[in-house]
Amino acid sequence: MGDSRPTSEFHAGNISASSVERLVAALDAQEGTPGVRRLRAWAHRGLDARPGERVLDIGTGTGSEVRALAAAVSPGGDALGVEPNPGLRAVAEQRTAEAGSTARFAEGDALALPLGDASVDLVWCERVFQHLDEPQKAAGEIARVLRPGGRVALLDTDWATAILHPGEPEVVKALSAAALAAAANPYAGRRLVGQLRAEGFEIDDVGSQALIQDRLETVEPLIRMLGETAVRSGLITEPQRDRLYEELTAAGEHGALHLSVTMFGVIAHRPD
Repeated sequence: MGDSRPTSEFHAGNISASSVERLVAALDAQEGTPGVRRLRAWAHRGLDARPGERVLDIGTGTGSEVRALAAAVSPGGDALGVEPNPGLRAVAEQRTAEAGSTARFAEGDALALPLGDASVDLVWCERVFQHLDEPQKAAGEIARVLRPGGRVALLDTDWATAILHPGEPEVVKALSAAALAAAANPYAGRRLVGQLRAEGFEIDDVGSQALIQDRLETVEPLIRMLGETAVRSGLITEPQRDRLYEELTAAGEHGALHLSVTMFGVIAHRPD
């Protein structure tokens, strides 16, 4: 069973129509991050999708990567995006229709994929494991649906690598603790290799990118959310929170703000 602590709005247990707009905005902002673009490009090269192959994107969100994969496996291929949030799935379907892509979508959960055994050639799964209470079960599902020789690109964040500057050390530490509490599986990035190996995968490559932000307007919603969480948890006081906001605002005005977290990627395959 999963724990009962609060988790992010991306967690399947927190699906709400009122959060869809925020989630879409967050995904769109992340998509424009240079670190995300670089790690995705690395993963696509490693996955090496080819015409005629069958592709599955787990937790497809707004569908950006399943559309890229659909183009790569055309002609003759099939690209399916599985997404448990109906609001995000609707956005993905609309954007896909507007783009004229052949990608298609289905309701589904990473812990119980709506596909048969050995039914796909490739799996893409990005920033999903951090939101799962049972990530090893999800790794087992990936192994189940992949054919022998099939490949997987698994990408996720490790929230223990977060760095925030400036700020009083104890206050920054409190916000880091709040960030760890906001994910069901906050150490997801470092666990990917071991979880795939436990399911019999052979590891082909491992990569990483630091996702760096230096603009206050981009990171302020996240920082304020973590600050409020830290106050409610009794980790810091309201005056400490307010001083942190003041320091970060001043740093942002002088180009001295730094917020980063590391994202890891694994390319692996099922043995023939």
